[in-house]
Amino acid sequence: MEKIIQITAGRGPAECTWVVAQVLKKILEEAQDKNIETVLLQREVGEENGTVETATIAVKGNDAAVFASSWLGTVQWIGQSQFRKMHKRKNWFIGVFEIEAQKNVSISQNDIQYQAMRSSGAGGQHVNKVSSAIRATHIPTGIAVVAMDSRSQHQNKKLATERLLKKMEDENLRQLKNHVGSQWKNQLNIQRGNPVRVFIGSDFKKNKVQQGYKGVR
Repeated sequence: MEKIIQITAGRGPAECTWVVAQVLKKILEEAQDKNIETVLLQREVGEENGTVETATIAVKGNDAAVFASSWLGTVQWIGQSQFRKMHKRKNWFIGVFEIEAQKNVSISQNDIQYQAMRSSGAGGQHVNKVSSAIRATHIPTGIAVVAMDSRSQHQNKKLATERLLKKMEDENLRQLKNHVGSQWKNQLNIQRGNPVRVFIGSDFKKNKVQQGYKGVR
């Protein structure tokens, strides 16, 4: 089971980006305490030191869905602005959203086409006479790589397969980042009512959530 969650300040000011950074820490710490695996997929730092505009985390494991759902919604911080000491506002809000997982392009050995090629470059007469280089192509996507590091065709085939797998992983990650970016644009407006978690003070201590609480700007 894998869930992807995004923490975002939306269009909030610097104070909200500080809250995002604190919530990111809390989520990672809480997941570690519960033996839940997390992978930080993306983090965009804010303008102020120690702040984060948005962060995306993959949560993995049998309890991933329950853990992720416990954070989804609006998170409120009640505290004095660290960046504007005379600012009267005390309530700051950020959002934690679930990102729909992208379907990764999987690789079956049957989908890989291998083609022997004549190696180029240094290597003496052996390289010129033997087609030891290997091109590996993922037929469904057309993604291809070439390996010509070794004089052994068998070794080059192994290297080509490894490189193709890595290239496919990179492509999956690129698509995920694009998807996350498009989702973030849809989540710029943070709802300020009924927070799922409330934290207080500069030490960011958790407070009991009051159902039906309406935040005041």
